[in-house]
Amino acid sequence: MAKFVNYISEAFQELKSNVTWPEWAEVQRLTIIVALFSVIFALLTFGVDQLFVKALEGFHNLLR
Repeated sequence: MAKFVNYISEAFQELKSNVTWPEWAEVQRLTIIVALFSVIFALLTFGVDQLFVKALEGFHNLLR
């Protein structure tokens, strides 16, 4: 158990001293970029899904 506690302690110490954290403005900018990309990707996925639905409906109607 002591090894685990030591590992966690060293991990926090490394996060405090060795990690370069981004500025708040950069975090906000990148968050907006990720949110916009996620919305665009969701809309594209929805569009492709609707395209496949129409294609399968057309194929199904041909088989009738």
